[in-house]
Amino acid sequence: MAGEAHHTQRGTLSQEPLSPRLSECRGLRLGEQKGGYAVWPANSRRTKQPLPLNCLELNVDFSDPSQGVLSSDGVWRVKSIPNGKGSSPLPTATTPKPLIPTEASIRVWSDFLRVHLHPRSICMIQKYNHDGEAGRLEAFGQGESVLKEPKYQEELEDRLHFYVEECDYLQGFQILCDLHDGFSGVGAKAAELLQDEYSGRGIITWGLLPGPYHRGATLPFHCSAILATALDTVTVPYRLCSSPVSMVHLADMLSFCGKKVVTAGAIIPFPLAPGQSLPDSLMQFGGATPWTPLSACGEPSGTRCFAQSVVLRGIDRACHTSQLTPGTPPPSALHACTTGEEILAQYLQQQQPGVMSSSHLLLTPCRVAPPYPHLFSSCSPPGMVLDGSPKGAAVESIPVFGALCSSSSLHQTLEALARDLTKLDLRRWASFMDAGVEHDDVAELLQELQSLAQCYQGGDSLVD
Repeated sequence: MAGEAHHTQRGTLSQEPLSPRLSECRGLRLGEQKGGYAVWPANSRRTKQPLPLNCLELNVDFSDPSQGVLSSDGVWRVKSIPNGKGSSPLPTATTPKPLIPTEASIRVWSDFLRVHLHPRSICMIQKYNHDGEAGRLEAFGQGESVLKEPKYQEELEDRLHFYVEECDYLQGFQILCDLHDGFSGVGAKAAELLQDEYSGRGIITWGLLPGPYHRGATLPFHCSAILATALDTVTVPYRLCSSPVSMVHLADMLSFCGKKVVTAGAIIPFPLAPGQSLPDSLMQFGGATPWTPLSACGEPSGTRCFAQSVVLRGIDRACHTSQLTPGTPPPSALHACTTGEEILAQYLQQQQPGVMSSSHLLLTPCRVAPPYPHLFSSCSPPGMVLDGSPKGAAVESIPVFGALCSSSSLHQTLEALARDLTKLDLRRWASFMDAGVEHDDVAELLQELQSLAQCYQGGDSLVD
């Protein structure tokens, strides 16, 4: 098939976006007890009555003794899955909790979580420590073996069914997990279980790694905020009720011909100065790839894009098109377009001719009000970039340009990963051997990784 293909969708996030019911996340610390992880189905619309709230922001029902006990000293003790070694200690958390935590008090993601979680959203693993020098969930095999244990597998399935039964329409699941420790194994095993039980539903996994800090970011949770902003933007295509793109359709578009991995990039915030239009801003990028890569694949310049999904949000409708005086020749083809959707599609076609592109233009900006860290001081409150904004000016929302791309840059990245893994002697890593990792299994995985890398070498796009 020759030529290029574009799909452009317009809308606002106020149009009843589908509400993800959680993915797979890093350990939740309560008090000083063991760590664990939280699991919840993604992308379903709730139809039942709202859940009760509480000062822990966990939606624990204080009247239900099966969920825990509120002691006389104001400490809520949450019951968790026993570890099979005597009575299980009950993790604790003091109350009340500040509505907006200070930066110094933030240690884990739940410290600044403002979403109220039902107790069935939480599945605690008591076998491993959240932090410290010993007893941590370090190896892939350790995490994989956790969900092979009947008690944890049954608990996960019970929690999934609890939410799946409330869905009007289940698109699929999102899994967020760390890649550098044993939670990679937990995520992989969870994806395998979901594939077996919910065949045909979409499964999108977001692998997370510790990375360098971005502009103004000095703490790990600052980087988490940047990644969350990008994630909230690039997942819009299947969360917007008015969008015809489902999770399965998006995954199929980006993962054809054996491809399973995509890169992510974003411009946070999107640079639109006062008096500029969208064509003016896009033209400033020239022929370079506009977004900053968020994946560990290096700069995207000089690489080939096979398919991409792009979302631009938060640009006022009045700035979508160029307001030229009558008789003024347009400075570019973008300035001649009559709608924002046409401008975005035309820009993508110029950047990557012949590539399958799905583009969404949304009016709703990304909110960055507290507890979002104060990273942006060069934007006006509506999100427009300014050249001399007063220091410390409050920013409540920003425009964001985000993209997912199936790119040839992944060929070199995956091959380099396979080479590095080949050099490792797993016999020197006790946690890997204790988890039952076999040399033949590792060799098979390395072969699969090398085969996956070859899928990104040259090749054709969907429309070639």
